[in-house]
Amino acid sequence: MSIELNHTIVQVKDRWAASRDVGQVLGLPEATAYGPFAELKLDNAASLDFMDVEGDVHGQHYAFLVSEEDFDLILGRLRDAGRQWWADPFKRQPQEINRGDGGRGLYWDGPDGHWLEIITRPYGSGG
Repeated sequence: MSIELNHTIVQVKDRWAASRDVGQVLGLPEATAYGPFAELKLDNAASLDFMDVEGDVHGQHYAFLVSEEDFDLILGRLRDAGRQWWADPFKRQPQEINRGDGGRGLYWDGPDGHWLEIITRPYGSGG
């Protein structure tokens, strides 16, 4: 058996709004209820399990490996929604795309301070 990530819990103020926001940008089906979670299924069978919390939310970073076609669709959704994105994690290159490892990548602000990223090639894969 190989070791794979199955799910991660994403702490947010409103699990349905947050899962809808991320799902819409990524072009995924609506999240479903699973216990206290809004479960957003990814194409590789892993899921982001959004959970409501009280108090401070500590933003995390989530990176998604996507195809070139999906990258264009996601970038289009960000543009259409008037959202900002950056080529770098330091927010020094707004509205730009990075070309690391021979692919493309970008970052955007997700719900509740989470930092989201799409890449078309894994880091370190060359190019």
